[in-house]
Amino acid sequence: MADRAEALVGLWGVGGKPTGEKDPYALRRAALALIAAFAAVGSARAAASAPFQLGLRALLVTAAATFAPGVLAPDTVEQVETFVYERYANQLAALPAYEGSVVQAVIAQRPPLHEVVKRLDAVLAFRRLDEADALAAANKRVGNILRKSAADSTPRAVDAALLREQGEIALHGALAAVQPRAEARYASGDYAAALKELAALRAPVDAFFDSVMVNAEDPALRANRLALLAGLHAAMNRVADLSKLAA
Repeated sequence: MADRAEALVGLWGVGGKPTGEKDPYALRRAALALIAAFAAVGSARAAASAPFQLGLRALLVTAAATFAPGVLAPDTVEQVETFVYERYANQLAALPAYEGSVVQAVIAQRPPLHEVVKRLDAVLAFRRLDEADALAAANKRVGNILRKSAADSTPRAVDAALLREQGEIALHGALAAVQPRAEARYASGDYAAALKELAALRAPVDAFFDSVMVNAEDPALRANRLALLAGLHAAMNRVADLSKLAA
């Protein structure tokens, strides 16, 4: 792993990155070898009930630090990290078991490399739920709303006293009930169960969008509703970016 990381960072940082069909230093192969190493070590640690803590970014940062200042091009670590995840996405998308949208949903969150396959399987299980399509579409809608409202001042937490409509009250209550259960499943590594917990949010999410105007004229109400959606968005995207599953 150290050898692959040093080769990727060092050669990329001095101008040896692949271009088109040309890859004179076999960095594409080095990236796949690094991915395989993460998967192998992660599996071995899991079998020994010893969590694997090393992340790709930390490894690349450590590799970059072995070079003298000014040797590597700026943003080398970020570019190599993106490159490795792109190689992994291309590799997985070529497998019959994983369609492109499922791969993109997982890779978009840049999870630990040794957890990617586990998360893919969890997303596949989620896709089979009756609520999956509606929640994926809602997640995409929420993401779009939050991006368009980035300039608004959004509070860190929802103020329950500012919840006026039944739809927002119900969603707030449902999220408060579901989120701790989903988070507990996520913390234990049971990603399929974490996603399954989200299925209970379908009805309140649908009701919210049917009856609540997010962009209320009152700035305080608008900011509070955006905070509620931000919390929903964060809870739904812990395992994968579910918006990538939307048709």
